Amino acid sequence: MRRRFREETHVTFDFAPMVDVVLLLLIFFLLTSNLAARQNALPLDLPRASTTVKETPDLPLVSVTRDGKVYLNGTATTLSRLGEQLKPLIRTSGGLVGLRADESGNYGSVVQVMDVIKRAGGERLALGTRTR
Repeated sequence: MRRRFREETHVTFDFAPMVDVVLLLLIFFLLTSNLAARQNALPLDLPRASTTVKETPDLPLVSVTRDGKVYLNGTATTLSRLGEQLKPLIRTSGGLVGLRADESGNYGSVVQVMDVIKRAGGERLALGTRTR
């Protein structure tokens, strides 16, 4: 005996799972692009090095611009407030602090920032550079 297929059978495609996947991908790319933008938000001309190490996102990042302005994780601060703001961040990072300074900036400003980092409990510095 042969069975006949009804010609009335309709095939449907549900778009809901595909829309969910596309939205999840969109959220993922927006979040990752936001994290990458954080590191390059300040217009610093970093010194060049032949080798670089990938940054860790949980590292407190201190930046010093050409004119000596100080930023902590992209937010402007002063030398007097930097130490107090850094103390809890240094505890969570295990004493490691990232330091990015403009190549043509004032060396004295960078040394002052390094001194504040040391007094706040910073034991090691990760210096920011760019590849040649």
